[in-house]
Amino acid sequence: MRMLEERIRKDGKIRGNDVLKVDSFLNHQVDPVLIDELAKEFYRLFKDENVDKILTIEASGIAVAVMAAKYFARPLVFAKKSRTVNISGDVYSSKAFSFTHKTENTVLVSKEYINKGERILLIDDFLANGCALRALRDIVIQAGAVPVGAGIVIEKAFQTGGEELRKEGLRIESLARIRSMSEENGIEFC
Repeated sequence: MRMLEERIRKDGKIRGNDVLKVDSFLNHQVDPVLIDELAKEFYRLFKDENVDKILTIEASGIAVAVMAAKYFARPLVFAKKSRTVNISGDVYSSKAFSFTHKTENTVLVSKEYINKGERILLIDDFLANGCALRALRDIVIQAGAVPVGAGIVIEKAFQTGGEELRKEGLRIESLARIRSMSEENGIEFC
């Protein structure tokens, strides 16, 4: 998606060879006009999948996922990274290692929000090693629901997560795929 690639080039900040900061428009400060365009594109890509719900993981994926849910006119569910007092009853859970935070999280979704047979679209801001996306897919499968695919804003294609998950049969549509990046040479898109 050219608009997104241009925004990444303009406002993204590369740290080392594997960290891309897009917090000025995507996941700390949010540009709602851009997010709306991303959501429209996810709707275009997945509108024929008969999506029942959108599932993301807190916190960075929520903005784009809620906007996508608006276009699908379906509920958004987000997996929480810790149990809180307002998550009562049974939950689906899966482990996801966060390379950004260097921690392993147990992500949780209340069993009342994903039901057997529902068609679930996964949405997230980044795909690198695939840990968060695997955890979301695992929760969907635990529920007896169907993961119809994953909409990813930015995929670091130079890392293995996307390739591995595609080989496992998950449809992944990434709006920007980065082939390589470095502070010296900038970003090269696929």
